[in-house]
Amino acid sequence: MLSTAQSPSCFRNFKEAAATGQSQCTDGYISVILGRGGPMRSHLCAATPVLYILWFTMAQVAGQEDREKTTALKDLLSRIDLDELMKKDEPPFTFPKTLEEFEYAFNEYGQLRHIKTGEPFVFNAREDLHRWNQKRYEALGEIITQYVYELLEKKCNMTKAILPVDATEDEPTTFIYLSPDALSNPSKLLVLIQGSGVVRAGQWARRLIINQDLDSGTQIPFITRAMEEGYGVLVLNPNENYLEVEKPAKSSPLPSPPEPSDEPAEKRERKDDKEGKKKREFYEKYRNPQKETETERIPIRENGSSEEHVLYVWDHFVSKAAAKNVFIVAHSYGGLSFVELMNQREMQVKNRVCAVALTDSAHNIWLQEASKGTQDWMQQHCCNWVSSPEPLDTPLDPMLPDCPRVSAGLT
Repeated sequence: MLSTAQSPSCFRNFKEAAATGQSQCTDGYISVILGRGGPMRSHLCAATPVLYILWFTMAQVAGQEDREKTTALKDLLSRIDLDELMKKDEPPFTFPKTLEEFEYAFNEYGQLRHIKTGEPFVFNAREDLHRWNQKRYEALGEIITQYVYELLEKKCNMTKAILPVDATEDEPTTFIYLSPDALSNPSKLLVLIQGSGVVRAGQWARRLIINQDLDSGTQIPFITRAMEEGYGVLVLNPNENYLEVEKPAKSSPLPSPPEPSDEPAEKRERKDDKEGKKKREFYEKYRNPQKETETERIPIRENGSSEEHVLYVWDHFVSKAAAKNVFIVAHSYGGLSFVELMNQREMQVKNRVCAVALTDSAHNIWLQEASKGTQDWMQQHCCNWVSSPEPLDTPLDPMLPDCPRVSAGLT
């Protein structure tokens, strides 16, 4: 029988035999089967160059096919981003339109819970599909926004005022909420300004609404307490700055004319069909990832930013309100918008506003170039409650010479 030591020499000499036309393999498998001489060995030696050429040709064909596949794969990867390929198994971005369809509801404590299991909201509904989970979370957030609007209208008895006040029927608009006596209350008016981001009128933080409760994430506790104590209330909506519309579909560019070729047209067509078929076979292995709808934003006149919105509401509502004393609560970017209001209407603010409660305010009197008069007034009339492990109302070192900073009692 052939030993493992004998086999390699046979295959090493196989190429030499093909080149010289003579078999140099005198040991191993051929010797054992055919002996060391005889006609069968002569025929095999004569046939060896042909076998080698056949093997070499087959190797070339296989190599060509591999190169074509590699080229097609490179072409595929150049067209599709690797991050996009990770999205190929995403379910459609189709989500429920109501809390009931989501199978969630707020319980008696204002906590969002699953109506069947009683469990809190679960972000990772599907493992390894972060983008889909995020889209689902955003869809729920839009429903929460509408839910809070309903609470403002039904629980707090507030009404909408459309902005701009002179808007035409075909232009984008936004709105704010007012208590019944917001403009007529002769004594006190409370103005609420939230931070930046996805939050809308009546919300401080969407995350807190979903993961904790309505009292933590909405402005409703402030509104009800203020009304009980005789304040008129005005709820701003500084993040509703634009109307988002779908972009019209782009027309496909005309294909460029093919470069002239010396190949016969029929042969060229067969070649193109063959290459196209191979590419399609590779592409069909990957489902095209979902494309997000392309949109464009149409800004709302005179309310295209938080700063513009606060200034507009001051000019058209707060400055015209009957209240002698105006109080403001501004969170995060809302604090920056308030300082910008002071830059634009310094004397009006000083004459009407009694006190300003800031929470984790994002303002910066140096970058915003606040006047010395504004800084001095803020020292006397503003206080900034910031995240801190210190007990509530513990004084903290001021970062800028504008207003006192104290602990909010939480981090």
